[in-house]
Amino acid sequence: MTRKEFLAAPMLAAAAAAAASAAPAGDSNYKPKRINRAVELLADKQPIYYAGGSGGYEEGKKLGGPNGTHADYLNYEMEHGPLDFTALRGFMQGLVDAGPTKSGHRTPAVVCTLPVLGTTAAHMEANFWVVQQTIACGVHGILLCHARDPEAVAWMVRACRYPRAKPANDFIGEGLLGNGSQGYASRIWGVTAAEYMAKADPWPLNPNGEFMLGIKVEDRHALAAADLVTGVPGLAFAEWGPGDMGISLDLPDGHVGNDQLHPMMREARGKVLAACKRNGLAFLNTVRENDVTAMIDEGVMVGAGASAATADKGRKHTNRKMPW
Repeated sequence: MTRKEFLAAPMLAAAAAAAASAAPAGDSNYKPKRINRAVELLADKQPIYYAGGSGGYEEGKKLGGPNGTHADYLNYEMEHGPLDFTALRGFMQGLVDAGPTKSGHRTPAVVCTLPVLGTTAAHMEANFWVVQQTIACGVHGILLCHARDPEAVAWMVRACRYPRAKPANDFIGEGLLGNGSQGYASRIWGVTAAEYMAKADPWPLNPNGEFMLGIKVEDRHALAAADLVTGVPGLAFAEWGPGDMGISLDLPDGHVGNDQLHPMMREARGKVLAACKRNGLAFLNTVRENDVTAMIDEGVMVGAGASAATADKGRKHTNRKMPW
């Protein structure tokens, strides 16, 4: 090796590594089947991984495109962050303008947490407009925090459905989305207004629906109703919210690591996992590089806090075909 070649070797190695990370893994001939890549994966029995999202147009643009987020969906935080629909609309437009993901989807899926909570039916009935304003920004789902009351959860589901001639079932009843909500959202999804109205429905309640709705069973009151709240039709996933669960059980430090849970926390987690399995929901839990395969084998289908390396390891473990 010449001196010139020796000096150039580190730069060549770095360029090769960058090229490898930019190249999509998975099936290079894969073609998207749905708008919501997270739903598409769950329908194929593949675990999904998420990262956080916030801010407006520029933040969205950074996370979009083939070299943006490593995650399958972005959790846009509005429970404790600002309830700012203008920023959320900008964020969604930034994702679109960044270009399609490596999997060929127009954007990563976006699921929002909200400051309205599933504590009582009266609270959700009075505040379902927040769900509808969020949906109208072009997002792909809602995660309802502190889901204690099945009727409150049902209000969220109703708020994410257009009225149908025949309601999905007596408990959910008629949807509440109105004409006009399809305008901006359909442009974000890249479909006509009519196509949006046909697809804007919770999955798997509607097998062709593109909304992914979830709940947090994250305090002792919600835990007591775990089977009821996870059994509401229209949900796709649920989590046990270890941070808030720890506060509720007076164990604020009881959730350090998946293998170091306080016995009461471990019992709470097991109860929510079992309720999810009984009701056919995907279970959300933190995954790390050292435990992601074990978590998947146990039944975790939504990986929280997953680094790119963790998600990569999990995807390889399940032989994912969709590129990432």
